[in-house]
Amino acid sequence: MTTLNQDFLWGNSTSSMQTEGAWNVDGKGPSVYDIKEAGEHNADWKVAIDEYHRYPEDVEWMAKMHMNCYRFQISWSRVCPEGDGAFNEAGIAFYDRLIDDLLAHGIEPMICLYHFDMPLSLAKRYNGFVSREVMEAFVRYGKEMLKRFAGKVKYWITFNEHNCFTYNPGLDSGGNLTAPRDIHTLYALSHHTLLAHAKLTAFIRSHYPDLKIGGMLAYAEVYPASSDPEDVEVTRRIDEFVNNNYLDVFAHGHYSPEVLHFMAEADLMSLIEPGDLETLAQTTSDFIAFSYYASSAIDHTKIDQQAPVNWWFEQGTVPNPHLVSSEWGWQIDPTGFKNALTKIWNQTGLPVFPIENGLGVREQWDGEHPIDDTYRINYHRDHIQALKAAVRDYGVPVLGYLGWGLIDIPSSKGDIDKRYGAVYVNRTNHELRDLRRIPKRSFEWFQKAFGSNGEDLS
Repeated sequence: MTTLNQDFLWGNSTSSMQTEGAWNVDGKGPSVYDIKEAGEHNADWKVAIDEYHRYPEDVEWMAKMHMNCYRFQISWSRVCPEGDGAFNEAGIAFYDRLIDDLLAHGIEPMICLYHFDMPLSLAKRYNGFVSREVMEAFVRYGKEMLKRFAGKVKYWITFNEHNCFTYNPGLDSGGNLTAPRDIHTLYALSHHTLLAHAKLTAFIRSHYPDLKIGGMLAYAEVYPASSDPEDVEVTRRIDEFVNNNYLDVFAHGHYSPEVLHFMAEADLMSLIEPGDLETLAQTTSDFIAFSYYASSAIDHTKIDQQAPVNWWFEQGTVPNPHLVSSEWGWQIDPTGFKNALTKIWNQTGLPVFPIENGLGVREQWDGEHPIDDTYRINYHRDHIQALKAAVRDYGVPVLGYLGWGLIDIPSSKGDIDKRYGAVYVNRTNHELRDLRRIPKRSFEWFQKAFGSNGEDLS
């Protein structure tokens, strides 16, 4: 008897700015990423891995790896150059071709509508999702993409790692250029994007009832650094504000009572206009998607407890002595992955879909031999085994498992040296080279793991 359903989804997740390149091709408008410059440890975003021109080759690599699902993002400014107004048919045609190619290879497409690359025009005019105007523009863009692709694409998410808008990263993820970097701005970004998600969910339910849509978290698995009750309390509060509040919206259509109490105490309730809570109440989900890479330990002595809880996660994180860390300080914790799967299901009662998981490592190809990335094999094996244990031992309904960037892409900070892939892409941060794709040792392991529906992890 196999552990996983026969329709289990195995595959790859990416974003548009980390893959496509072609930043000014075929009518694409600029995004906030297109104006970011290369630095000592990062590339610019103008080429990435040139997926815009090379996607047929990469779809072939995915098919060879026995993937049956690819979650990608539509670049808002590629299909709507100003972020609002006229749509760009050439940009839409690119995604139409990509989707057709995926389907021809037996790969289920999954669309994400926003992965932090705000159209530059909307960032300059409105500070992105700080403004309700941009929230409404996003809804118009999302409805148009649904009209274009609903007949071909079953799985949808609105915002990548949506709960990033509730702690520090959110100030840089929603297109804000000049608004104050304070708690009011953060809650405006969070509230407006959740309203947009609710409105698009309602649109799908009324117009495309056969589609599947879910909310997505960057799930923060957090532990108290000690058994000190103060560590336990601040960890619980971080969990409530960073994870559970969004799960409450996605699954139950309302904010956490604790978060609403904080908003009232912090004079933030003016952000909630008449009708907003009724709009949120329309939210339903077919699944909960999430990313998971590592867990964190929280030390209350590092936290300014006079500051909003939203800042505590970054303030209080300390190394966990029981775990091994990557070069970037991410602590590898497959047991945390199993617990995250189970806690999400227990809280929401919904199927769970981990759509980002992986290990970033600095790698160089010698020009001849495949890179021996046994460490990547071990990481994914341990996490897939943890997933199977959650299904087998706890009964968690898991829809699939998508690795992050299994064909090398620049990291979220533009660093191509931090590689997640089973396929090497021959470029550096400052030298494009030939962008050749070369399978690493892990490629054959993924072929076996995905091809056997997770049974052969040897």
